[in-house]
Amino acid sequence: MPLSMTKIAYRSGSVENLRKWVESGDEAHMTTRYLPKRHEEMIGGSLYWIIEHALVARSEILGFQQRDDGRWTIRLAPKLVLVRPKAKRAHQGWRYLEEKDAPPDLADGEMSGDVLPGKLVRELGKLGLV
Repeated sequence: MPLSMTKIAYRSGSVENLRKWVESGDEAHMTTRYLPKRHEEMIGGSLYWIIEHALVARSEILGFQQRDDGRWTIRLAPKLVLVRPKAKRAHQGWRYLEEKDAPPDLADGEMSGDVLPGKLVRELGKLGLV
């Protein structure tokens, strides 16, 4: 299975704002300063988005492309897939995420309102209850 990564959706503020950005064109582009060392393993994997200290959604990684200024563009599929929220501490930049640690997608017919909010997931995680 492909390797995935996590990233804070710091400018989004909500899943709906993130969805509007990701699904606004043919591809979504995120910029990073450095190419991940394991980038070849990540094509076909996902970028899992963190909002309010919880993994809440993912976008498929289509590839990586170097920009003229030396930075890198992470090319993402224009579809946001909601996942079961999973507590995740905030971090700078991105982090690798192995398949065994990734939260499952929401089931067909399951709505994001059917799962716990990110802040509650974080607090319950601290108590070892989720």
